[in-house]
Formats: sequence, C-alpha cells, structure tokens
Amino acid sequence: MSWIREVTCQVKGWRAARARWRADMERFKAEQRAARRSGGKMPEDPGPPPTGFALLPWLLMGMGSFSNLLQGKTANPWIGGLGLFAFNSLYIYVTFRSFVKEAREARSTKVALVLMGLVTCGLALGYGGSWLYFFPLLGLATGAVLRGPRLGQIGLGLTALAAVVSFVRAGWDAVNVAYGTFLSTMVTAAILSLSEAVRELRAAREELARRAVEKERLRFSRDLHDLLGHTLSVIVVKSEAARRLAPRDLDAALTQITDIESVGRQALTEIREAVTGYREGSLTTELDRARSALSAASVDPVVRQSGAPLTPQSEALLGWVVREAVTNVVRHSGATRCEITVEGVPGGHVRLTVTDDGTGTGASATGPAEGIGGTGLKGLTERLAAAGGSLTAGPSPRGGFTVTAELPVDAADLASSSVATAPREP
Repeated sequence: MSWIREVTCQVKGWRAARARWRADMERFKAEQRAARRSGGKMPEDPGPPPTGFALLPWLLMGMGSFSNLLQGKTANPWIGGLGLFAFNSLYIYVTFRSFVKEAREARSTKVALVLMGLVTCGLALGYGGSWLYFFPLLGLATGAVLRGPRLGQIGLGLTALAAVVSFVRAGWDAVNVAYGTFLSTMVTAAILSLSEAVRELRAAREELARRAVEKERLRFSRDLHDLLGHTLSVIVVKSEAARRLAPRDLDAALTQITDIESVGRQALTEIREAVTGYREGSLTTELDRARSALSAASVDPVVRQSGAPLTPQSEALLGWVVREAVTNVVRHSGATRCEITVEGVPGGHVRLTVTDDGTGTGASATGPAEGIGGTGLKGLTERLAAAGGSLTAGPSPRGGFTVTAELPVDAADLASSSVATAPREP
C-alpha cells in the first residue's frame, strides 16, 4: 500500500535525523576529551545547542495509531495513513523551526502549527482511542513555538479543545488527555525558555568579559602613551642640554644628568603603577615637572595657580592635561615662553590654560589650524567630557598655541570617567 511506503519513508527520515544528532554528540564529546588531554578549560556548555532532534522521540506516542494501521484495525486506512503522515511532517517542521528565533516567529511556522491543530482534531474526532494522544504532541509543539504572556491563554484554550474533543470520543478519559496536553505545553515552553535564557546570559557574560579585557588594554595603551610620551621628551631635552653644557660647565651638565636619572626612576614607578591600574596623577607634581622640562628646553615657564582645592580625581585629570600640553610645547612648538594658569571660574568649575608663543603644538610641527591637536589631546578631550568637563586647543589670536581645559571641581571618579579610546603610538 502507498500509505505504508509513506510511513516507511518517514521512519527512514527519522533514522537519518537520529544519525545526525549522534554525530553532533560525538563531536562534542571529542572536544571534551581533547580539552582534558591538553589540560585546558572544559567547555561550559552542557552539549550542542538544542535542536528539533530533542523533541523527535516524543513521536513514539503515536505508535499506537501506527500499530492500528498496520493491524488493519483502522477504518479508511488511506485517510488514517495520510493523516499520520501529515501530522508527523508538520510536527517535525514546526519543532525544528522552534529553535531558531527568526524561524519560530515566522508566519509560516504559525500557519503550520494551526494546520497541525486541524489535523489533530480531525484524526481525534474520526478515530478516537490512541489517536487522541496526538493532542499532547500538539501541546508540545505549541509550547516549543509560542513564548511570552499569551502562552498561558493559548495553553488553556488548547487544553479545553483537547478536553471537549476527547470527551466526545472517550468520555471521562478526556481528563487524562487534557491534563497531558496542558502539561506538555507549559513544561516544554518553560524548559526551552529557561535553556534559551541561560545561553543568552552566558553569551552576555562572555561579552562583558571581552569588553573588560578590551577596556583594560586600551587603558594601559592610553597610560603608556601619556607616560612615555612626556618622559621620553623630557629625557631627550635634558640629554641635549647636558651635551651642550658638558664642554663649558660640567657641574650644570651633571645636574641635567641627575635630573635624567630622577625622571627615569620616576617613569619606572609610574609604569609599574599603570600596569597595576593604581596610578593617580597629581597636579602639583605635574606643574613642578613642567617647570623643569620647560627650563631644560630653554622655554621660560610661568605658572599661576589659584582657586579652591581640588579633589584627587580633578587633579589627576588636569595633571594629564598639563603633561600632554607641556610635552607638545617641548616637542613641537619652538616656543620661548609658556604660561600655565590654573584658576577657579563661576559655576563650580576650574580652568587650566596652557599658552605658548611658538609656531604650534598640534600633532605636527606646524600644528593644526584649529580644533584639537594630536591623538593625546583627543583622548584627553574624551576623558574630560566623560567627567563633565571640556577641552579645546588651537592657535592663539596673539600667536602661539593655547590648550584650555575646564572641569567641575568635584569631577566624577577618574576610573568611571575614562572612556575607551583607540590605542595610540607614543
């Protein structure tokens, strides 16, 4: 009979699906064995992502109907065979699409689920008996596809439908069918929703870990740029000064060499602190270093400081600005005078201004015509903006270059105000 051939083809398809599922499990077990041998971290996943293969064994609930067909106990076996084939085909189609969110929410999946319900009602009303147990399978497919607040209403409605149809064919035995339908619907939805939530949480945790590593790497890159750029510039300037002074004033040259040693030792300490993430800048310290670096570069330093005391976080941010701006003055400006002013302004802010009389302190020797200069100043602009402040840089109307930073006196914590910036070359 043709319906027997159809059912035979269906069974062969199930066997092929089972073979693919076994292959997935063998691959996962092989990964676990490889991780054990290499001493690496074991995979956290309990196995391959769930697929429709996990719901295929429940089709065995229809074996009673299939047995009736084979034994000739079913009236109109052609109709019963086609109905069984249609139900199984729709069940496989729906359940396999239920594990992909886009496919699960597609209209074609919902239409297939409705058709599956119509086939179930037709077979149950036409044959009764073991054919009634297609309702729990329908509930299982419904729970796999439907999620959200409407699931409860649909589950109760499906249970009521199963109860009415089963009562017509089997009397009070409908209670068992209705209970099985409700249980399969809700339990399947709960288990699959929980599994999906666990996997989403695991993916979110991995993403947070990746971002934390990236943030730390960018912080380290930023700190190295700010530290080494300034320190190396000071060392170069003082080395040149020592070379010029050595032939005519050995004591002055030795003083410069002593400063070079001090700067180098301090740089080692700061790099260690940057590596561990505990470095905090000091505006007073940076102003003292600015005087020394500018003097060694034959630039006359003028430093003015006034206003209310600042929080350590505000001092740290302004110290970074002083360091970057003075480094640019020494390296690019060709200036003979540099003024650094720290003063309070109305509104609970503090303003730092670094002005020179050179030819420019941007990213190149001539500097940009306007806006923010090199990558160091761009990074500082982002950090001050995150703390509620601002930074501007550009040519001065009277010549030279000016860097101006404004920051609330009680700026937010430096760790939280730092933002991710692209790695920069020192």
